[in-house]
Amino acid sequence: MNKSTYSVLFGALIFGLLINSVFIVNEKEKAIVFQFGEAVRTDIDVGFHFKLPIIQDVKKYDSRIQTLDEEPDRILTVESKYLLVDSFIKYRIVDVLTFYKANNGSFNSLNSLLGQRSEFVLKNNFGKRTVQEVVSGERDELMSIMLSSLNDSVVDLGVEIIDFRVKRIDLPSNLSNSVYERMRTERNRLAEELRSEGKEIAREIRAIADKDKVVILAEAYKQAEQLRGEGDAEAAGIYAESFSQDPEFYEFTRSMKAYVETFENKSDVMLIDTDSEFFKYLNDKKDQE
Repeated sequence: MNKSTYSVLFGALIFGLLINSVFIVNEKEKAIVFQFGEAVRTDIDVGFHFKLPIIQDVKKYDSRIQTLDEEPDRILTVESKYLLVDSFIKYRIVDVLTFYKANNGSFNSLNSLLGQRSEFVLKNNFGKRTVQEVVSGERDELMSIMLSSLNDSVVDLGVEIIDFRVKRIDLPSNLSNSVYERMRTERNRLAEELRSEGKEIAREIRAIADKDKVVILAEAYKQAEQLRGEGDAEAAGIYAESFSQDPEFYEFTRSMKAYVETFENKSDVMLIDTDSEFFKYLNDKKDQE
């Protein structure tokens, strides 16, 4: 080989070593630098970094949120009845070195461990509750308790549980009908209690309204009688004053009014002596003629 060939090979070697000494970590990754199989750098920020060529190696792991969705588990309740519980987990790596040491950097191994621990959490929490409490209880509160419990159990795995949810709870066919029937019975009982309370309140309202009605009518009648009495008294006073001014004219108008009221209906028949005081003014008129 000539000198130029050696120069090209040397340049290629230098370029290869330079390329091997540079690595990039993006915002979706966490990285570990190994030297002879031992982790020497773990706290690596996003961006360009350098390492020793050949003797150091870099392994990168996805730091985005991961989803674990396994097959439904058979979970036993406090009543010793089985439920088919379908759940999922969302998690992400927060300590890449702990993650590597616990799982040798394998997500498959991590998912297997998470599945086992989530099943334990489900069994532990469902095992303290009845079927009705699990199906119709405070679901958000139960999910919060299980999320906290699962997070405590995976600290040694280097991950954080973002969400732990039960997607579906299936009851065995021989159990579902009885559970739903008890739920319907309970709801009907509550509905009857509410209806009874409503009827009782309605009766109280009607009783108060009837009492108020009686009081109002009595007060109105009292006021009406007072006004009627005052009106009658005032009318009597007017009549008395009129009578005192011209007794003869007063008696005449009273007789005329009595004649009109008496003979208002032509079909009426009244037998009375013609010399009666009732015909006083009629008789006087006849005598005058």
